[in-house]
Amino acid sequence: MAQATINPDITHIALLGNFLPRKCGIATYTTDTYSALKQRYPAVQVDVYAMDDHPGRYAYPAEVTRAIPQDDRSAYVDAARAIEASGAQAMWVQHEYGIYGGPAGEFLIALLDRLSIPVITTLHTVLEKPSADERRVMDALLRRSARVIVMAERGRDILKRVHGADSRKVAMIPHGVPDRAFADPDDFKTAFGWEGRDVVLTFGLLAPNKGIETIISAMPSVVAAHPEALYVVLGATHPNLVAHEGELYRDRLKALAAEKGVADHVRFVDAFVEYDELIDYLQGADIYATPYTNPAQITSGTLSYAVGVGKAVISTPYVHATEILADDHGVIVDFGDVAAFAREIERLLSDKAARLALSRRAYARGRTMTWPRLVENAMSELQTMVAAKPRRFSKANIQLTPLKPDLAAVERMSDATGMLQHSIYSVPDRRHGYCIDDNARALILMSKMDDVDEVVRDKWTSVYASFVQYAWNADARRFRNFMNFDRTWCEDVGSEDSNGRAIWALGVTARDARAQKHRDWASMMFDTTASIALELGSPRAHAFAMLGAAAMIEAHPGHELSRTILTRFGEELIALLDAARRPEWQWFEIVLAYDNARLPEALLRAGKALGRADFIEVGLSTLDWIVGRQTSPEGRFRAVGSESFGRPYAEPLQFDQQPLEAQATVDACVAAYEATGDDRWTEEALKAYRWYLGANDLDLPLATAQDGGCFDGLMPSGLNRNQGAESILALQLANCAISALSKPVEKVSTNRRAAVA
Repeated sequence: MAQATINPDITHIALLGNFLPRKCGIATYTTDTYSALKQRYPAVQVDVYAMDDHPGRYAYPAEVTRAIPQDDRSAYVDAARAIEASGAQAMWVQHEYGIYGGPAGEFLIALLDRLSIPVITTLHTVLEKPSADERRVMDALLRRSARVIVMAERGRDILKRVHGADSRKVAMIPHGVPDRAFADPDDFKTAFGWEGRDVVLTFGLLAPNKGIETIISAMPSVVAAHPEALYVVLGATHPNLVAHEGELYRDRLKALAAEKGVADHVRFVDAFVEYDELIDYLQGADIYATPYTNPAQITSGTLSYAVGVGKAVISTPYVHATEILADDHGVIVDFGDVAAFAREIERLLSDKAARLALSRRAYARGRTMTWPRLVENAMSELQTMVAAKPRRFSKANIQLTPLKPDLAAVERMSDATGMLQHSIYSVPDRRHGYCIDDNARALILMSKMDDVDEVVRDKWTSVYASFVQYAWNADARRFRNFMNFDRTWCEDVGSEDSNGRAIWALGVTARDARAQKHRDWASMMFDTTASIALELGSPRAHAFAMLGAAAMIEAHPGHELSRTILTRFGEELIALLDAARRPEWQWFEIVLAYDNARLPEALLRAGKALGRADFIEVGLSTLDWIVGRQTSPEGRFRAVGSESFGRPYAEPLQFDQQPLEAQATVDACVAAYEATGDDRWTEEALKAYRWYLGANDLDLPLATAQDGGCFDGLMPSGLNRNQGAESILALQLANCAISALSKPVEKVSTNRRAAVA
């Protein structure tokens, strides 16, 4: 056989599916695929990731790099990280419903969405009428896969009709078959005790959809014409069926054979046979029968194997059979047609010449389906995928000039109620309504932006202030957070962090609002509500309240409540640090979470407001520590990935990176610069800011400079292309901070206090 060309750059792939010794068709297929890859391309490293439905049950061979517990979503995420770190250049997925966890196997998507490498997926089932969950997961799988392999042309047609798939992404590669020489069945019968018998064989995990009853019911007629006829049912009962009812189904089939008077002509081989033994069984049969009952079955490995070794096949007209047996390469009879099966079995057993001719035609077709041919075709698709993988922008082409603050995207996401939370791409998604978190941030932004028409500023400041004001639940003494689009509240009390953000926004507005009326309103609201901070327990809620209090004490020197908040929470943060720190872990908590840099920023601003050198010292040391954790080996800003959250004393993970983290770091570094005058902190602020512009792990800009928008994050596979309120506000607030950093401090203070009556 001619050597297929392979891109010399393809030296390492990951293979995902079930794997032997797990007993199922997908495990056999994945194992055969691995073996064929290693035999055909011995220099290619193939890492096997085996789906595991019973962790601890299977003694996987050394070929399995990692087993993934089927129902543990976190294990999929961990596996994605391992695949990314392994250096694999592409991922080959075997997809079948039922082998992946979550509704319709959606955990698989969680894994794939965290990969940056191309994905090729072999679909073992393609449904004409998927459920809502099945459609959702398949649509996601099609979006994430650079190529999809089906084993029948009907599969391509269904994907196009049902899912709108791009036919250019779909390749038809038949199920692999063994590369065995054509053989006389009599040469194999002695090994199985079949001497002198006319053998009809069905193979596969025993289950009701295999239609075994049809052949058993046909055997009385067959035996009358051919007394030496023997029907062999080869295969263990499907493990799921055994778990549900034991061997009751097999017992019912045996009882049916006895009832029909053919018990001596039906033999059950209750075993999961290994590959070579299976091929020997197939080659020892005179006829192979697949009486399956499901018309939509699009793949049958056992049928493929039978054709591959040159068996005369009689089958029902399910999808795979009608394609592979077309053009007189097999015999098709109707579903459940006992008389037709009996007639065709009798005919082929009676006419050896016709049976041999049919067998040779099947064998010739099988030559096009051997495992070496399959992996050659798949490698060709992999080569195309890897060659077509988008290249990152050249760092030299990344525009790193700071952007001017721009209100356009903020206005796009806002209405008369406030700022909507989420979007689909850049279009506001009204289904999720509003939250005080975003409206508090938007209120801060209206005080920070310089080049805004004062009529526009007044309008939006009033809208966002009104939202914060209406969110206050005086009876519960808490701010509400989430509001539906119809302006009904989703809760009576919002989260602690959202309450902290509201206090923060009020303090900043009391200090920085351009209109006296808004400063007066914010001061009143702060005095009315900020004491609730003393009842909050979250360190981030404390930090947010401290940022508001630091601003409030600038607006109203000597403000007693603000001094209390700053002193108490500053000392509590230092106590948290003392309790959690280790030599290698200089942080307030034993885990990393979101908005990390707000904790040292709060200490820095509190220290400056109170004249507490100890607060500033701890703020600087902890900021230095978190900045180090947020720096990639290449020296760029790397936001603490959301997958890092909640992992005790663990180094941060790379993804998903969110705009909020870059903004928090910019603000904290600005606070460090204001406290020390050390230019190192302006450089750190700019490094974090440039993350928005493309100086990040993927060399992809998140800021859409033309309209002031910002994508929602970096994932291993690229950008999250939605543009929600949090991301847009993070960019615009960072724009304001960098813009202010370039101005003399005195001028900034003057601008803050410029009053518009």
